[in-house]
Amino acid sequence: MGGVRRVRLMIIKPRVRGFICLTAHPAGCAAHVQEQIDYVKSKGVIGNGPRNVLVIGASTGYGLASRITASFGSGARTMGVFFERPPSEKKCATAGWYNSAAFHRAAAAEGLYARSFNGDAFSDEMKVQVVEAIREDIGQVDLVVYSLASPRRQHPRTGETHKSVLKPIGQHYTASTLDTDKGAVSEVTIGPATEQEIADTVAVMGGEDWGFWMEALDEGGVLAPGTTTVAYDYIGPEVTWPVYTNGTMGRAKIDLREAARQIDARLKENGNGRAYVSVNKALVTQASSAIPVVPLYISILYRVMKEKGNHEGTIEQIQRLFATHLYNSREPQLDDKGLIRIDDWEMEPDIQARVKEIWPRVTSENLREITDFDNYQEEFLKLFGFGLPGVDYDQEVDQMVGLDP
Repeated sequence: MGGVRRVRLMIIKPRVRGFICLTAHPAGCAAHVQEQIDYVKSKGVIGNGPRNVLVIGASTGYGLASRITASFGSGARTMGVFFERPPSEKKCATAGWYNSAAFHRAAAAEGLYARSFNGDAFSDEMKVQVVEAIREDIGQVDLVVYSLASPRRQHPRTGETHKSVLKPIGQHYTASTLDTDKGAVSEVTIGPATEQEIADTVAVMGGEDWGFWMEALDEGGVLAPGTTTVAYDYIGPEVTWPVYTNGTMGRAKIDLREAARQIDARLKENGNGRAYVSVNKALVTQASSAIPVVPLYISILYRVMKEKGNHEGTIEQIQRLFATHLYNSREPQLDDKGLIRIDDWEMEPDIQARVKEIWPRVTSENLREITDFDNYQEEFLKLFGFGLPGVDYDQEVDQMVGLDP
């Protein structure tokens, strides 16, 4: 699993370029993971929860939160798949690596089984490896979480490499956007996607790979009767639809939902299982930070939801999903398209009306006054382990952290 044992002490500071931070802090990532564990524990045991869980895309965001919720909310044994850069003598690891290492340490401290696989989740080889590990270690899984967010995918059957894009379809799109580095509001115009770009985005972010995973797990005999599988989606408000819901990413999400229907039918044939797509809230994640317009929307939304008192972060969202829709002897509440809507608080009419009211008033000058952009920046840096209370960022830390506890 990547036991890195050398010691490399250094002071690590954030180096931000665009929508990515090039550095990550191991102690800060550990503190961030512990915050999420503490929250899940504070909410109590999730009754009738999952016992053996596979999370595909387990190192950051919703995938990491799902793994934490399953383990520390239900005592589940978990396997995680991700593609992260381990540390080297010259570079610290990615945040996802440090997150996963911290998760492993916390799970081991409480006697919880955890095993991870670092590699290409899109490949057939990874699927074979994971199926064999499930069979050998835990027998079967009863929950499969699909939470991959990748900019590219090498197709395992054709060998072709597909790259996703965030573009509108059939028209140019102009709207206010936010430069999160400079804190500047400006207009952005995005040209329409080509048919090839649409197809490539569907190939990367659609449901085909989720289907391949469920097929491999089923044919490998490692799905327990009554298995649940869930993938994550986002719809959002009309202001973001041209570049998201009605754009290339939205086309991919349509494909994801169709995959859910096909997987659901397959699971019902083979033991009364179920497949869901959960539509989640807009949150500061590495993926959402890359979407034009969305950081500005999130900055306004956070302000409005905090004023109302119903703001949630990633771990709060997933804990609520598990506790009120998937487990605790609860049945998922579905909308007319068969989707779980855990974005329900975000999409309340009064919340959206207030966002619409603030949106056209935002300028570079009043951004920090009328939105929650300061917190947006704080939450973004926390993704990489920076700005966590109790962490001394002027202290040298060992960047050579391995996954093994």
